[in-house]
Amino acid sequence: MTKEQIDRINALARKAKAEGLTEAEKEEQAVLRRAYIDSVVGNLKGQLDNTVLVDEKGHRRRLKERKEGD
Repeated sequence: MTKEQIDRINALARKAKAEGLTEAEKEEQAVLRRAYIDSVVGNLKGQLDNTVLVDEKGHRRRLKERKEGD
């Protein structure tokens, strides 16, 4: 996600509050928001993939992906 895309998200949010958005702007805003969310989730997943837990004996182990219902 680039700085320009984030600036555009913020500009659309300000415009939505002030005067409302056209249908094209609403669609653009939805696409940009989805891209932002995907970026944040991807960054978090990358960070968690590189996280290591150390137990009291000093053993290091990576976090495992959690399955539904766990």
